[in-house]
Formats: sequence, structure tokens, C-alpha cells
Amino acid sequence: MKKKAEQRQISVEKLLAVALRLFVSRGYGSTTLEQIAAAARLSKGAVYFYFGSKESVLLELLQRVQTVVVDDAIRAATAAGPSAIDRLVAFLHNQAKLGISRRDDVLLLILMSLEFSHRRDKVTRCIADVYRRLHKHVEALIRSGQKSGEFRTDVPVRELAAIVMANHDGTFLEWYRRADALSGPNLVRALRSVVLYGVARPGTGRTEGRKL
Repeated sequence: MKKKAEQRQISVEKLLAVALRLFVSRGYGSTTLEQIAAAARLSKGAVYFYFGSKESVLLELLQRVQTVVVDDAIRAATAAGPSAIDRLVAFLHNQAKLGISRRDDVLLLILMSLEFSHRRDKVTRCIADVYRRLHKHVEALIRSGQKSGEFRTDVPVRELAAIVMANHDGTFLEWYRRADALSGPNLVRALRSVVLYGVARPGTGRTEGRKL
């Protein structure tokens, strides 16, 4: 029984890894269960047995993405200390590390949010929940920074958080499109610099000399 369970887990992980790569490179709509099964060197029946549908495969991947992209980011930002600026930098730094170690996980979330933007189903709701958590966390960070005098107050919290997330998603998409031409570390450094100095209160000394 133990050996069978281990084999099942190996097959599931293989299918998920292949599906992640195909969804990111080809898109969800252009990827079939047959292609996933063939790339994983398993039968189509195995995919149905383990997941039941292509949608279930994507939902499982998005649940894992939520743990990596949201939970870990919130943990990193919370542990960064009382300064709102330090917590925002920690949040961006954690996302930057994901861009190196788990790039496809981040891209899956972004690309699927675009592909499913006009649909109303379980996948759409799952993606919305992930982004809702991200936006809520960034909004809380900004609200805290405004209260402490670290962040600007001339722009509403929701819109400022939306700009932070737009820069975040846009940077990953640009990195994906121009991977051969752009330096990951330099791009991430630019992201932190632009976001931090755009959010920080004009004239504040908190960001002067801060290493980015």
C-alpha cells in the first residue's frame, strides 16, 4: 500500500509539473489533457483518474500558487519589522525571489487571470481570491505606512495598492517576454526602487540612503 501511495504521489507531481509548464507556455485553452498526459508519459486515463478534468488540474496548481505567492509573501513582510517601508521591501523581495526560484508559479497566476478575465467559474473565483488576499495585504501595508507618515497620503489606499500590484505583475510579464534581454536581478532592483520611491511620502528622509 505504501509503495502504491508513493507511486501515485510521483505521478501526480509529474502531471502537475508538466501542466504548469504547458499552461504557462501555451495557455490553458490551447493545452489538452492528451498533451499533459503525453508530456508526463502517462495515459490520458491516468489524468482523469487523479484529477477528473483539466479544470481540476489548474485548480490544484492555483491552490499551490496561493501558498507560495501569498502565504510566504505575507509571512516575509510580517517578519520584516515595524517599519512599513521595510515590510513593503520584504514583500517585493520575496516576490523577486519567486521570480528566480518559482517563476512559472507566479506567471501562472498572472497569465490565468488574463485568460479567465471574462469567465465566471471556479477558476475565476479561485484567482480572484488569491488576488484579493494580495491586494488586502498591500493595502494594509500602505495604510500602516500612511499612519506612520512613511507613505504618501495624496493617493487613496486602494489605488496606490493597485499601482503596486500592477508594477509587480507587469514586471514579471516583461521578464517573461524579454528573458534573453533583461537581467532578472537588475529588473527586480528597478521594481523595488520605482515602487518604493513612488509610494514613499515626498520629501521623507526614510528612503534616503536606503539600499535597494
